[in-house]
Formats: sequence, structure tokens, C-alpha cells
Amino acid sequence: MDIFSGHLVLFLQKKGFPMLCSINLPVKIDCERKMEVDDLDPWFFPLPSNICSIVPGSNHDFSNPMYRVVLSSPVMPDLIVDYDMSKRTFSIVLQEEVRGISDDHGNCLPIHKLHTPECPGTQNCMEKNDQNIELMRWKDFSDAYFCERREVISHDGVRVPLTILYSQKAWQKSLSPGLLQGYGAYGEVLDKSWCPDRLSLLDRGWVMAFADVRGGSGEHSSWHKSGSGLNKLNSIYDFISCGNYLINEGYVHRDRLGAIGFSAGGLLVGSAINMNPKLFRAAILKVPFLDICNTLLDPSLPLTTLDYEEFGNPQIQSQFEYILSYSPYENIPYNGCLPSMLVTASLLDSRVGVWEAAKWVAKLRDITCCNCSSSVILKTNMAGGHFGEGGYYSQCEETAYDYAFLMKIIGNLDDKKSAGCFLATPPCL
Repeated sequence: MDIFSGHLVLFLQKKGFPMLCSINLPVKIDCERKMEVDDLDPWFFPLPSNICSIVPGSNHDFSNPMYRVVLSSPVMPDLIVDYDMSKRTFSIVLQEEVRGISDDHGNCLPIHKLHTPECPGTQNCMEKNDQNIELMRWKDFSDAYFCERREVISHDGVRVPLTILYSQKAWQKSLSPGLLQGYGAYGEVLDKSWCPDRLSLLDRGWVMAFADVRGGSGEHSSWHKSGSGLNKLNSIYDFISCGNYLINEGYVHRDRLGAIGFSAGGLLVGSAINMNPKLFRAAILKVPFLDICNTLLDPSLPLTTLDYEEFGNPQIQSQFEYILSYSPYENIPYNGCLPSMLVTASLLDSRVGVWEAAKWVAKLRDITCCNCSSSVILKTNMAGGHFGEGGYYSQCEETAYDYAFLMKIIGNLDDKKSAGCFLATPPCL
């Protein structure tokens, strides 16, 4: 929510999709009955129909009726839009330029009609705003890359949103490799905004999928609560269900699915691997939170007491036993066969200790089968913190290393030399 001298801006969600609206101030409130958003004559900001990410701009002028946002999606580069809340009109300011895109990627400059989301509880909201919608031109790669949103049935019948991205030209049903990403903690939104780095994998036939598991952000605050504390296992089961869905529906070959998790997302991926080691062929765990029991038992660490609300307090017996049941470090299967892994850590990380990744890798190499233990890589950044060293070229180098690992282990769709071995189940699995 943002407030200005004459307008109130509300951030909403409907069926997993973000929405924005402005309400004129002051507001006349009828205290005798329950008020809905539609009762306040809102203006729902026109948005591209495939939008996944809305980030407010620098709206620091309290008296300015212009509201700036950055819109983005997996198939649309970042778009800066100004919304005039007084006139209820909008204008496109700037869009990120994408270089190196050939004509094979389809129509990169189509003309689209911006879509005004339907207001909650009303059917005529579109008619109220249609008069202000105009044809605008912006870069969009939806003709070349499909972005689909599916709902996956989890272990308890709950529907989990899954965003699937793949190339129309390169993808092949039941043959393509894939990468599943998840986070599921702190009520945070899983980032699905535009990232040009993904084109490297997409053009090689890969599928990129984003699982909005419980514990992250959802339409209601209950989505976070149902995946945290004594409900954390729901997040892990959701992630496993999304992985199975990609395979069963033919988006990804059953032996060519990878997983990636950052920080608390590393806990999600690590636990999922322990529970279902045959589901993934490779995994990347970046500055992962893996030794959760020992970390939460040490109150001298910076974030320990703050994490009690998210994961529980292991000093309480019942909560300790629950955390222990899914902790990645404590549940590595003895002599088990696990996927190849790239585990990264940062020496100066103040959020997740460098020792967590080191302990995880050491234990994997010690108790899993000899074939699997030899395919675990520990990569330590000796100068960076939790978010790395920063800088564009450093980020490109890190991404290139990650993608090289995935292509080395899983292969590409057009890799004829490795097609035979990758399309068959590995001997150790």
C-alpha cells in the first residue's frame, strides 16, 4: 500500500496474479455495513495480461498524482510505466533493451492491448476503465517463448501455482531437460521477472519452471503460515509435486530434471532431494541453509532468534523433533544415490554460515555411494557475502558456471553425443 495526498494505492492479488488500483481520497466510509474495494470507485491499473512482477518506482512526492511502476514477466523485459491517478491514464516511459535477439525469436515488437484486471466482486469494472485503455507498443517475446501458469495438486489436495517457461521452437515434449526453482520462506515472492540469462538455456530446449510453494507469498497470508513453522513439510511436498508434474505432463524428460534453490530455497531443495533422490538429475544449492538444527540452537548467530518465528524454536522439544524430521543435513540417506550437485558458499556471508555448505558436502561425500559422492562440487567465494560480490560481469561469470554445470550433467536437447546416456536411467539410480 502507498498513500498520497489525494490517492491511495493498493497492491492486490487475484488467483495468484498481481493487481494495482488507486482510490481517490478522502474516502467516504459507511460504518454500518462491510465495505468492498469496488465500493470505493477504484481505478485498476491496466497491466499486460502476462505480468508476473510489479515493483514500485521512486514515488517520493506526496502531492504527485503520477505513480511509477516497473512491470516485468518471464517473456517481457522490464517496462517502466507512469499511471496518472487523477486523469486515470497511463504512459510507457522506457523498456529495457535486449540485444542479440535474432529474427528466429519471433515478433519482438508486437502491438498489444493492455489488460485491465477484473475487479473483485464486480463484472462491470472492465467497462469503467475501457475508455482509458489504448494500444501501446512494447517488446514482448511471447511469440517465441511460452509462459504458462498451471496449478499442481499437492499431497493434501492444495493447488500449488507453477509457472512454466519454454521455447516454442526448441522444446520437445517428454524429451527436454528442465530446471525447477523454489524458495518458500518468509512470505517472499519468488522472482519471475525478465532475465535475459535464461535465453541461453531456453534456446537449447530447456524448460524453466518456478514453483510458488507454501511458505512464500500467496493470495492470502495463510499461504505463508501453511508452509512455515510446524507446517514446513508442506513446502517440501509442494516442490516434489511440482517436479513430478513437469515429468508426468511431458514438459521434461524423467531423467533430465534439475533443481535450484537460493538461501532458504536451498533448504527446500536439499530436503526434497533427501525425500525423493530419484526425482532430480542435478541440483544447484546457492548459499544454502542446510544445517538448520545446529544453526537454530546457536543464539549467538545473527539471525537465529529471528528465524524462530519462521522455522520454530528447537529448544522446544516438539519443535526440535519436527525440524529434525526434514533438516537436510540430518536426513542424508546412508549409502544412498543422490543427484550431482553444485553447492556454493561465501566466506563473508553473515546470513548463512560458510560451514553449512562445507558440512553438507563433507557428509555427502562420506556416507553416500561412491559414484554420487564424486559428483558433488563445493564452490566457495572467498571475498563475497550472501549475495555474492556484485557487479554485472561477476554475475555473468557465476551464471555461466551454473549453466555449464547443468549442461555437463544433464546435457542439451540437441546434444547427440550425450543423447544415449542421458535418455537412460543412470546406473547408480
